[in-house]
Amino acid sequence: MDGSGFIYRAFFAFPALTAADGRSVGAVYGFCALLFPLLTRYRSADFFLIVFDAGRKTFRSELYPAYKATRSETPAELKAQFQLSRDACRAFGIPMAEKIGFEADDLIATYARHLVENGFEVTVASSDKDIMQLIDENVSMFDPVKSKILGSKEVLEKYGVYPSQMVHFQALVGDASDNIPGVKGIGSVTAAKLLDEFQTLDGIYEHMDAIQSKKIRDNLEQGRANAELSRQLATLRKDVDIGDFSAFPAGPMELDHAGAMDFLESLGFVSLINRLPS
Repeated sequence: MDGSGFIYRAFFAFPALTAADGRSVGAVYGFCALLFPLLTRYRSADFFLIVFDAGRKTFRSELYPAYKATRSETPAELKAQFQLSRDACRAFGIPMAEKIGFEADDLIATYARHLVENGFEVTVASSDKDIMQLIDENVSMFDPVKSKILGSKEVLEKYGVYPSQMVHFQALVGDASDNIPGVKGIGSVTAAKLLDEFQTLDGIYEHMDAIQSKKIRDNLEQGRANAELSRQLATLRKDVDIGDFSAFPAGPMELDHAGAMDFLESLGFVSLINRLPS
């Protein structure tokens, strides 16, 4: 589960709430409201892990200082709720992971690789399109807001490319939310057509003479450095050092009901107590 993504989504999707001690807790409430149905849906899973971002500074910002630079400062009332959400996970007894220098998505990609190599099928609960590059016959994506499983078919319908091509797609079109530049003048429709014909970013540049449009060729040539940079920024790392994987807690995970009750009561989340998974 993409914990950081859930908190952001909850902050903007749920109403602002204040605990009795004056702390802002609306995002934590939404985080729990999104988490509980997941715990029920995947109650028989062998592993359940919530992954968080450890901070904004990552290897990507070192590679490209402008990475995510266009994002506004995190609201003060949200910052404190990141820690509260981690406190919620501890109270519930749910394993967590984060690592300085990497994004949650990199950890997700790394854990997914390890699990698949050990014979498991993986579902990633997230609404982040960056996760789509991981989708294959062993890895699926679950959008908790739409309550929908996303596979290769859904990615193809939405973007016109297969999951294995998503990194190449983002290298061409960029990503405004992360300030990934892409290739100027290449939009999503053109990128999808190019990848349909040449499969990969390298394939496109290896067959430039086969592209009929001079304007597209010129854009690609002028934006080649940005395309390669964008590919590096968009590619999720699958080699993050996560320590001894064999020590990862096996399941099925059992929710700590006593800890959960105490946490929810401490923040005044009375309505959520009745929604605790059994």
